[in-house]
Amino acid sequence: MYNAKGVIIGIIVFVIIFASPFWLSWIGTDYTKTGVVLPQGEKQCVEDTEFMRANHMRLLDEWRDQALREENRAYVSHLSGKTFVISLQNTCMKCHNNYASFCEKCHVANSVYPYCWTCHILPEGK
Repeated sequence: MYNAKGVIIGIIVFVIIFASPFWLSWIGTDYTKTGVVLPQGEKQCVEDTEFMRANHMRLLDEWRDQALREENRAYVSHLSGKTFVISLQNTCMKCHNNYASFCEKCHVANSVYPYCWTCHILPEGK
């Protein structure tokens, strides 16, 4: 085979360049440490922390469909069995009322830009 060394070196360089974004994404940034400021006090969320971290957008989409399409405004928590009003503004924003220190920090760290604020009023904090 002619230029075997050149071909092998070319393949190695190609693999390194092709895979470098994957390797670089592991270096330097820890996306689990977002600096989110949690609400103060003995307030109970509709679900537990792990569920909300993984599924809050799915839950909010389900809430939107329930409230607007099926006219159901009651949500029963799997965590406590307590009933909550299905409302981003009146349920979630009572505790999570500062967009800059709660929502935005996590969304920016994870490069997620939801469309919630096209309809809802952006929370300014208290």
